[in-house]
Amino acid sequence: MQSKILLLEDDVTLSDTIKQFLMHINYEVMQVFDALEAQDLLYEQNFDLMLLDIKVPYQNGFDFLKEIRENGNDTPAIFITSLHSVEDVTRGFDAGCDDYIRKPFALKELKVRIESLLKRQFGSHSEMTKISETLQFDPSNLILLKDNIEIKLKNKEVKLLKLFLTNPNRILNKSEIFEALWDYDEEANNGSLRTYIKILRSHLGKESIETIKNMGYRYVSE
Repeated sequence: MQSKILLLEDDVTLSDTIKQFLMHINYEVMQVFDALEAQDLLYEQNFDLMLLDIKVPYQNGFDFLKEIRENGNDTPAIFITSLHSVEDVTRGFDAGCDDYIRKPFALKELKVRIESLLKRQFGSHSEMTKISETLQFDPSNLILLKDNIEIKLKNKEVKLLKLFLTNPNRILNKSEIFEALWDYDEEANNGSLRTYIKILRSHLGKESIETIKNMGYRYVSE
């Protein structure tokens, strides 16, 4: 399942740029351009994360976030704003944001900030993900368990497993996988990816991960 992001940004060009970038790396993005639209959408849907500009019509981002926090909404939020002063940053965190990015920013920096928050959120849930009768994934500690015994996996193998489990029965192209597994300053490696796939298949079963020719891979969930 894709993580869903609410994007409140009244600059249409910037909003479209952010949306296209995030969709490319496998996020679902809902765009709104003023605080009233954002409020309406939050009443209708749940989100995994919010990206909020501050200078938006009808209600500024500070007051918008403070209000929804007071009403019990604890969705992680990142302010993306041209306001640079220490006072503005302090006001943002006082309003309830989890992170604060000053414009202009690199899209890859935004990606890192989002992943950090979502990982923290994902890791806060203690429920096990059941893969089969003998296999479970522990999201709190990011470990794979077989008959309650930990299977040693390397960092990128765990990342790949998490990516598959959150996108069951969906074809993941190689560029998406590379984005999820390799940091922006690392060079993605096809050979390494094939090795990680082979290792996961050895634990999950050979038929659990399909190779889709000239496209990528698909985790098959019952």
